[in-house]
Amino acid sequence: MIKITLITLGKLKEKYLRDAVDEYAKRLSRYCKLDIIELNPIMLSDKPSQSEIDTALAKEAEMIEKRIPDGAEVVPLCVEGKSLSSEQLAEFVDTNTNSGKNMCFIIGSSYGLSDTIKQKATLKLSMSKMTFPHQLFRVMCLEQIYRAFKINEGSTYHK
Repeated sequence: MIKITLITLGKLKEKYLRDAVDEYAKRLSRYCKLDIIELNPIMLSDKPSQSEIDTALAKEAEMIEKRIPDGAEVVPLCVEGKSLSSEQLAEFVDTNTNSGKNMCFIIGSSYGLSDTIKQKATLKLSMSKMTFPHQLFRVMCLEQIYRAFKINEGSTYHK
């Protein structure tokens, strides 16, 4: 069974979001071993300078790099990434699953991800041009990974 790692900056605060993540983790357990790693984002001032943001992103990148599993296909979620349909994401998941490759999806902090992390990407993924709360985005990411597995098995979940 392949392993999917989800590295996120920040912790879930609301119970309903934790419940949703737990539900998708349970559903995904049929298809993969899921490891969710929550890292603490670097705290910034109320109106940080670009230099302060860049320094924080570099420190976050160091934390993230240590947690990326060896040999995993790295998928940072970023606004400049490629937009895929659910079927296209399912193809990506299927290709990696069939070749036994683990995947590591990465959700950055409110200022995104360092280029250092983006340069490690097998696939830079954008789920939308819109901005979402990071906590909600975690649920959305897990749902799309689950949907990919359901598409690949030919389930009626995806309509």
